[in-house]
Formats: sequence, C-alpha cells, structure tokens
Amino acid sequence: MTTPTCNWPIGNNQTLSFSIHAENKNWNKVAGIYIFTYRASSGTWLPLYVGQTDDFSARLPSHDRLNEAIRLGATHIHACVIPLQKDRDLFEAALVRVLQPQLNEKLK
Repeated sequence: MTTPTCNWPIGNNQTLSFSIHAENKNWNKVAGIYIFTYRASSGTWLPLYVGQTDDFSARLPSHDRLNEAIRLGATHIHACVIPLQKDRDLFEAALVRVLQPQLNEKLK
C-alpha cells in the first residue's frame, strides 16, 4: 500500500513532498520536518504547526505541542525525511514563513 503524499510550498514556486500519517506511531529513527495538519471542508490541508527533528521516533510520540494541535483540530502528521541539519533549518523556516501556521510563534 502506497503512503499518500502532500506537496507543501516553500517559496519560489518550489515544494517539498511529505508523506501523510493518520496515526502517531511506528516512526522511523530518521531526521526530518513534520507538520501537524487537518483537512478543511474544502479538502485542502491546513497546517497548525511546523517542526523538525533529528529522530521522528523519539520526538513525535510525546511532542509538547501535539495536544494543543489536536485541540485545534489536527488529525494528521505530514512528514518529510531531510537528513542534513542545515537543510532542515532552511526548509523549516521557509515553510513557517510561507504557511504561517497558528502554533509557530518563533519563526514567523
């Protein structure tokens, strides 16, 4: 079974492809960027929080912002494997700048 994906804009007509996960479990020990999301009535994905980690399996199951995102309607986690820290920093900042997620105060 193929994991569904979603492309998120990072500016300059570029996007990053994220896998879509409905459950917060079975994460691999890899680095990347994640987005807590929900689907609007129009079918469009809306971001609530963008973050990065050096290990999905350690970070996401007990994430400090996840309960807040769920209270705001988050139903899915979008994840993109990005091994290099410098790339994660760059892409996280670009996503927050373009998407303006409600729970990201620091990078806006």
